[in-house]
Amino acid sequence: MQSNLSQQKENTTTVKEKTVQIQVEQSSYDVVIIGAGAAGLSAALGLVKSEEYKTLKSQGKQPKILVICKLQALRSHTGSAEGGIAASLGNIEKDCWQWHYYDTVHGGDWLSDQDAAKMLAKEARDTVIELEHFGVAFSRTEDGHINQRFFGGHTADFGQQPIRRAAYAADRIGHQILYSLWQKCIEENIKIEEDVYVTDLAINHKSNSTEGIIALNEKSGKVEKICARNVLIATGGAGRLFSTTSNSWDLTGDGMSLALNAGLQLEDIEFIQFHPTGLAHTGILLSEAARGEGGVLRNCKNEAFMKNYDDTHADLAPRDVVSRSIVSEIDALRGIEDTTSNIDRKDCIWLDMTHIEKQHMLEALPQVVETIEKYAHLDPSKDLIPIRPTAHYTMGGIPISLNGQVYKLINNKKQRIIGLYAAGECACSGAHGANRLGGNSLLDACLFGKLAGKSIAKELQEQTQEKSQEKHEEHTLDTSKNVYDNTPNTFENLDKLSENRVQKIINLIQNTSTSSNTTNPYNLLEKLENIMENAAAVRCSENTLKDALQKIDTIIIPQAKILVLHSQNLVFNQELIATWELQNMITLAKSVLKASLARHESRGAFTRLDYPEHNNNQNPQHSIVDSSGEVQNIPVIIVDFDPNKPINHQNRDEINKIMTKID
Repeated sequence: MQSNLSQQKENTTTVKEKTVQIQVEQSSYDVVIIGAGAAGLSAALGLVKSEEYKTLKSQGKQPKILVICKLQALRSHTGSAEGGIAASLGNIEKDCWQWHYYDTVHGGDWLSDQDAAKMLAKEARDTVIELEHFGVAFSRTEDGHINQRFFGGHTADFGQQPIRRAAYAADRIGHQILYSLWQKCIEENIKIEEDVYVTDLAINHKSNSTEGIIALNEKSGKVEKICARNVLIATGGAGRLFSTTSNSWDLTGDGMSLALNAGLQLEDIEFIQFHPTGLAHTGILLSEAARGEGGVLRNCKNEAFMKNYDDTHADLAPRDVVSRSIVSEIDALRGIEDTTSNIDRKDCIWLDMTHIEKQHMLEALPQVVETIEKYAHLDPSKDLIPIRPTAHYTMGGIPISLNGQVYKLINNKKQRIIGLYAAGECACSGAHGANRLGGNSLLDACLFGKLAGKSIAKELQEQTQEKSQEKHEEHTLDTSKNVYDNTPNTFENLDKLSENRVQKIINLIQNTSTSSNTTNPYNLLEKLENIMENAAAVRCSENTLKDALQKIDTIIIPQAKILVLHSQNLVFNQELIATWELQNMITLAKSVLKASLARHESRGAFTRLDYPEHNNNQNPQHSIVDSSGEVQNIPVIIVDFDPNKPINHQNRDEINKIMTKID
């Protein structure tokens, strides 16, 4: 359906007698999805495959949908996921979703909202089967079933022993899922706009409703003002906050910062997972599948040390346990030197894969082998591989309900923001708690993305019915417009944001000709990453956190304020994008540090050296932080598992009662 709001206006400024034109293009959509990874594409498919959408389409009221991403869609970070997607298929050994549910809660160190963790585990099987039907080429057993492998923290019988639960496609599951979802979206004629960077989210806080977004189209250099009553944020994580990260270059926390800058909040943002096995000093991920296939961590004494920290799971313990254990070994002077670099520090540990048969390694772990050979110039079948923890996943994010609706905490009450949704790593459903289990990330993105899409479809149907009632006297719905009316005078906040964004660009362009400043955003990004790495990587304390805040306020922010553009051309101006990314990361970094200061305990992936234990004076609490650094708390949702009453594995009657209760 064609937009009824396609128009342009130009803002101009003169720089050294040269006129620079900034065009603002306005358009209107029923739904805008920001991000084209697993979560965003799953949301789009969940929407168009819903019964509500099909009904609207049959009535000639087909909603206008736009998916936008700051990169090419097939370069989304989903494609880098290697190990697997967790589901209790039971193809290799007996398994059930109840065990998966327990592992998710236990692995999340009891900070998981159990309703979300329960849904995640219960719907995992159908999610994987649907992905198979979409075209994901899973690795197969000899009899043709989807193959499964060990992954850290996944157990049988409520924590008794490791279990093969991760469905995989060699070690390229993310690539398979991303391409399959993208192809299905193409089949459904879903519009995907690439190289579009979203700068602002418009929220009407009087009505708690969504108005749309402001973005820069990098291909045209135009500012886009997009009116949309329904917006879904699926922009991924924020690993670039740290200097050592497995995340791709583009994961700068854009969606989380959009929410903060729009006056919304983030939940549990202090919980950032460091994957144990990053290729030393590059941060490049060596999949957990390497340990799932038999890889062992060793210290400088050649000791397989993980049994000293977790005698049940050893190298397949949850990621937070393994990362802390690695750091403990390094602190105890049992680390090793990275033989592949010129860094003279014993701040790494060995990953030993030499006992894995070479042919099996090539079949099961081709990407791991390729990464090691290409970037470390080592042969994992013969050489020990230097590794260290790398920033990998953000457990916290934009707070959402189980159907993806974003809410704001006001006076300890959850206030829904009408028309605003989030999914994937930028969102926080509460399912992962303080630490995410391997294989649950892709599951989360695909499942909660789909549920958010279906929720949007229901919202659209309700909006259409309301509009139809208003038009009842005319006996017809004007199909030249969107499903509901997106008239300009109902988007006051969006208009203001558009004007402000254009003025900010003009200011940067004007500074180009008058400033001799040589500071650039890339240098400041590197400084910020190092500050965060030193303050909050794996562990932190009041001193490190306050020191980081002080450095951001006195070093990073003053220099960020005087940044200038060295090119006035807005087409693919990467310096401009980096400047905006820096601003977003400053906002997000301060929120992470403030939330970390407010949590007086260690839990899961979050370790406070000055508060090394759980706060057992109360049940686990989620943190809610806003852009000012104000932190509120809400209790964890407990359904089936009492954090204060561990399961007695010797009592089978108790186990049976738990199974009956959960069913």
